Parts: sequence; C-alpha cells; structure tokens
Amino acid sequence: MQNNAEKINFFKEAMSNYPTGVNVVTTVDENREPFGLTVNSFASVSLDPLLILWSIDNTVSTFDKFMNTDTFAVNILAENQAEIASLFAGSEEGRFENCEWNYSKHDLPIISGAMASLQCKVFNKVEAGDHVILIGEIFQIDVQEKSPLLYHKRKLGAFPASFHEE
Repeated sequence: MQNNAEKINFFKEAMSNYPTGVNVVTTVDENREPFGLTVNSFASVSLDPLLILWSIDNTVSTFDKFMNTDTFAVNILAENQAEIASLFAGSEEGRFENCEWNYSKHDLPIISGAMASLQCKVFNKVEAGDHVILIGEIFQIDVQEKSPLLYHKRKLGAFPASFHEE
C-alpha cells in the first residue's frame, strides 16, 4: 500500500500528464473591481440546464471574493494567450492593467481575444477537500473561431495541428 506522500506525488504526475484547456475565471467585487485567476479544472456538466464547473483552492488570494460572488465568466483562452494564463496564475496585483479586457453587458470582465467566454450565475458550490467546486449556469456564450491554449506537463502550448490531420 502506498503512503500518502507517494500517492500525492503520483497523483500530481498523472494529472500533469493529462492535457487540459486553460481558462481565466473572472468576476467583480462589491466595488465593481475586477479580479480573476487561471484555472484548468473546468468541465461541462449538463445541457439542461446548461451547467459548467470549475474548482478553486481554498488558499488562493481570491478565494473569499469568489465565495461572495453570484456571477462569473469563464474565459477559455486561445492558443496565443499563454502570457495571459501566466499573468492570472501569478499572485501579483495589476492583472487587469496588463491585458486587454472589457465589461460585458452583464458587468463581468471578459478577456479580449479569448476563444470563448461563458457568463454564468452561481448554481451551486460544493466543498471538496481543499477546494470548492463552483457550478455555474450559463446565461451568455460568446465564441470565436480560434484554437485553444493547452496545459500539459506544466507547460502551456498551442493545440497540435497534426491532431486533426487525416
């Protein structure tokens, strides 16, 4: 039987080898100040109602703010947006001053040039270990014809062109 430290190391290794898309989840605080963070723990949940989920570590600096919001936007990053993913993955202030974005008609921060943005109201929050899973009900979707940014083996990169070759 593996000890806990071994399991954690194997888990991290297995998950780092699992390719995911890269997203920046954004919202505003009570003063309409935007905030957000990079996540790759994102998945579709349901078509009726239209639901998605993402999870947040309960130790990140934006945790309390996300726990107090009723709406958020998931910005699915395009392949040329690795800098934005890194910007929102860091802990420094001024994230929004260092990228192009705008407020949607629903008053949510939308990252310019993203492959898609899914604006959601919070449907449910589920505590799960050291994270909280936020489930959002989508009320607005905007999509651009772009390829996604991927995360694999702790690196960001473009979707391989060879993937769709016949």
